[in-house]
Amino acid sequence: MTEETPGFGENAEQPDVPSGATPEEKAPQADGPSTEEGPAAPAGDASQIVGLTAQLDQVRTALTERTADLQRLQAEYQNYRRRVERDKVTVKEIAAANLLTELLPTLDDVGRAREHGELVGGFKSVAEALETVVAKMGLQQFGKEGEPFDPTIHEALMHSYAPDVTETTCVAILQPGYRIGERIVRPARVAVAEPQPGAQTVKAESGAEGDDSAPADAESKADGAADTADAKDKESGGPDEG
Repeated sequence: MTEETPGFGENAEQPDVPSGATPEEKAPQADGPSTEEGPAAPAGDASQIVGLTAQLDQVRTALTERTADLQRLQAEYQNYRRRVERDKVTVKEIAAANLLTELLPTLDDVGRAREHGELVGGFKSVAEALETVVAKMGLQQFGKEGEPFDPTIHEALMHSYAPDVTETTCVAILQPGYRIGERIVRPARVAVAEPQPGAQTVKAESGAEGDDSAPADAESKADGAADTADAKDKESGGPDEG
């Protein structure tokens, strides 16, 4: 007979297992900490998202402020450039006006010499060269006889009445005016004439009287013709009888 080894026979003792347990539950579980996440993990993710959202809002606010600052600086720079350009033009016009103002008496002498026929020879060439230079600098002459009087560009030195004008008119240019662009260097000095007071009323009345006297003139002419015919008949001995 063979001897049975304890623990390997049919009568070996089995471990106590609760009744109704599944095979997984029957297997012994290893001791050690569990690898499953606890309930605190979702709360940590939410707080992290809230923190990132707050940082994003701060960045957006800072970006909006910086953009507004940049736009304001750009607008100020554009305004500065326009102001500088405008000041340059103004300074240039003022400097040219100051220089040309000193030359106006010379230009007046040239104009008077031309009117009297004295602008001849070398003096004519110098005068024409001077006029060309001042024209290149933007100096323009204005003022003509017969144009309406404008107090913004004309200076009236003489005044009179004239029956052939319907408004205040420049009848003589005593000194021409000069301008540079829209800047008046010197107004035109002129003599002006206004309509004769009561001239239109007198003209209207004379026209009406002329219309009324027309029939009377026709009657007087007819009477004169009849008297002339009677005188001729008397001279010839009267009309022939039967």
